[in-house]
Amino acid sequence: MVGGRPVTGNLDMWFKSLMVFDGRGKIETGAAITGWKDLPMELLMRILALGDDRMAIVASGVCTGWRDAVCFGLSRLCLSWCKEHMNNLVLSLAPKFTKLQVLSLRQNKPQVEDTALQTIANYCHDLCDLDLSKSQKLSDISLYALAHGCPKLTKLNISGCTAFSDSALAYLTSFCTKLKYLNLCGCVKAASDRALQAIAYNCRQLQSLILGWCEGVTDKGVICLALGCPDLRAIDLCGCVLITDESVIALANGCPRLRSLGLYYCQNITDRAMYSLANSRLKSKHCSWASIHESSNGEEGLMNLNISQCTALTPPAVQAVCDSFPALHTCPERHSLIISGCLSLTAVHCVCAVQNHRPGRAGLSH
Repeated sequence: MVGGRPVTGNLDMWFKSLMVFDGRGKIETGAAITGWKDLPMELLMRILALGDDRMAIVASGVCTGWRDAVCFGLSRLCLSWCKEHMNNLVLSLAPKFTKLQVLSLRQNKPQVEDTALQTIANYCHDLCDLDLSKSQKLSDISLYALAHGCPKLTKLNISGCTAFSDSALAYLTSFCTKLKYLNLCGCVKAASDRALQAIAYNCRQLQSLILGWCEGVTDKGVICLALGCPDLRAIDLCGCVLITDESVIALANGCPRLRSLGLYYCQNITDRAMYSLANSRLKSKHCSWASIHESSNGEEGLMNLNISQCTALTPPAVQAVCDSFPALHTCPERHSLIISGCLSLTAVHCVCAVQNHRPGRAGLSH
């Protein structure tokens, strides 16, 4: 046995070691359990929970009873460990594991093809969370299939899927309207202003959107998002070189719950955008009940801001943002205001740094 799990040929031995004995040395089962095939489904699923997804897949092939139990009880599956033949594995498993809600097909090298996604869409209608990152063999066919077969999706990661088009992404969002998390990092063709307009119109519950290095995104698309997705909490615009202050101003005004904003290498961003963020904090304080409720939960506006390589910014503007949002930190311990590459901003400090340099502070620490 390795790591508490049976190896080939030791299944019966492991079964016997799990049985409970009474004081007379007899097995207490409460039922006629003569072997692994007789285990109740609940107990089987608890045992499988101690292992990994490979163990669950093997268990589903032991006997009919186990196959039915695993296929009915398994709701989460990760196949990222599969380095070869992932597509064939998905084709084999999807028709069995019809109750899946979470599925990760993250790959180091492209393996999954459209046939696998079509099979998933045909059988896994309860799917809520799907990770397809780096699936470079997939085409628009996969998005069309998911649109019809998996309308319950709330979380979708298609980062690095470079073949998807904006029309297919827009089509997907018209069916998967419950999306709350969407990762489009590196999807240069799919993440256009046209697609962002569709997302804003169809997915009003969206909370997190990653658009890193989607160089075709402009203010037009981001402004639509700010207007259509008021519950947006996190947006990554790193490397979106065409956006300007107008995007940040729209987000500051339209998304009061914004907690994380990535603007790395957005060199068209100026002080005007920073002051709009700072002013949005002042406005939110006048929203009485909502502001009080969020403060009581420890949520205080922006908690992460990446303005690395935004070389047009000046210290007073960035300091104004830092002063408005106490959760932003420049200190190494927390470091949630990232200003690397901006040598002119080295004078910006969070509240921690100010407190540490107050007179008498050193004496109080002893």
